[in-house]
Amino acid sequence: MTIDFHTHVFPDAVAAHAIPALEAQGNVKAALNGTVQDLLQSMDRHHISQSVVCSIATQPKQFQPILDWSRSVASERIIPLPSLHPESTSILDELQTIHDHGFPGIKLHPYYQSFYMDEERLLPIFKKSSELGLFIVMHCGYDIGFPREERANPQQIKQLIRAVPSLKLVASHLGAWQQWDEVVQHLIGEDIYLDLAFVLDFLPTEQAVAMITTHPGDRILFGSDSPWADQGEAVQQVRDLHLDPNLTERILHTNGKELLTSQKL
Repeated sequence: MTIDFHTHVFPDAVAAHAIPALEAQGNVKAALNGTVQDLLQSMDRHHISQSVVCSIATQPKQFQPILDWSRSVASERIIPLPSLHPESTSILDELQTIHDHGFPGIKLHPYYQSFYMDEERLLPIFKKSSELGLFIVMHCGYDIGFPREERANPQQIKQLIRAVPSLKLVASHLGAWQQWDEVVQHLIGEDIYLDLAFVLDFLPTEQAVAMITTHPGDRILFGSDSPWADQGEAVQQVRDLHLDPNLTERILHTNGKELLTSQKL
């Protein structure tokens, strides 16, 4: 069974308009309709045991609705990550609330939330998350739907993990989407989680294999970025790398299970 550490779903009413809008913004076609039910059906088809769901608060006022919805859909199979907005005036209290409700981590996105990850105002968020044992899934690198700005590049990521070495950071998209040469220079070999969401269609196989096999084997996570990729196709792409079978198993299941288990309260 596989753990998908990077998926997105929405409340049903939101999904109906969010998916078409995001398709147009990124010039991509969704594989699913963005609802929890459709994700669960995909998981059944492709033998996915658990999906980590990444929400994004685009305004501070969205913290409570996202938290409430996350609580309503959480299950053994659906692991929601609530989100909070860096401009919130009560963000440390919100982190405590997320922890107290038993969620294992949060999701942040520098483009949708309008921040640069090396801003000083973010340091308390990272430090508090570390103190609480919450991991952070962070969109890193460029984003398909936005102009290319250096909002979360490998140098900034390295600076963060030096400043808060105990932080459990998942740098999405193999460290930084379409900044993979810089990932090799600054992040490969560091104590940081990298997920494979929305990567293997864009990165030459030889480079992907070289990056994966020279990074700590327990720090690579499978992610599909569903609904923006088909979960079954994403799993097959990992298998088609023809990695050592033990490493493939770690990527598809064991590493995600260990990270989620380590966060249980």
